[in-house]
Amino acid sequence: MHHNTIDVEGCSFAYPDGRAALREVSLYIASGEKVALIGPNGAGKSTLLLHLNGLLRPQAGRVRVLGLDVSDGNLGAVRAAVGLVFQDPNDQLFCPTVFEDVAFGPLYQGLPEVEVRARVTDALAAVGMGDFADRSSYRLSLGEKKRVALATVLSLQPEILVLDEPSAGLDPRARRSLIRLLAEVHPTLLIATHDLRLVADLCERTVVLDEGRVAADGPTSALLGDAGLLARHGLEA
Repeated sequence: MHHNTIDVEGCSFAYPDGRAALREVSLYIASGEKVALIGPNGAGKSTLLLHLNGLLRPQAGRVRVLGLDVSDGNLGAVRAAVGLVFQDPNDQLFCPTVFEDVAFGPLYQGLPEVEVRARVTDALAAVGMGDFADRSSYRLSLGEKKRVALATVLSLQPEILVLDEPSAGLDPRARRSLIRLLAEVHPTLLIATHDLRLVADLCERTVVLDEGRVAADGPTSALLGDAGLLARHGLEA
């Protein structure tokens, strides 16, 4: 077990149009922590997540995952360690069947077919989609697609699971089952979300990001109990 799972130090990033998305963000997450990242739209939450597997690179500061700098030479190891689940599951599902979508990553990693099959079976079972292997992803409901998108990442057995708005668009029942599911998976979790009930149910620690800066970082109960803090950052309890 690596203690320093995610280590972001003084990370700054601006988009080509000059819009600053991250301003000297520092964030340390230990192995096994379940951490929520909250803040208003445009706070930089998605930008920060994309730095954790090298899709974006900091213009200042540094990002380390499992003690490795997120740099060209380490991208393979970093992306194996960090499972990133996008907000829109359609960004993650592109194969003719659910089975092929979930098998894609392990096959790409060069695992033997028998191991790939075992991983697909395990990942689909973990998200309650074991009966859907032969179905077409595009014919599933949004909740089902979100579960399969999560399975495509779980099949890679990452040490860190990073999710962007996992409950967005889900009906209450699908949302509750997703929260139950995330409570049971064991990797380190970082979840960017507007869903403060999900945060309260799932994450012991919460980080507030606003205008690209860490505005608060502490126990979820303390932060969500601070109405003034939430109001200052465009969040409602």
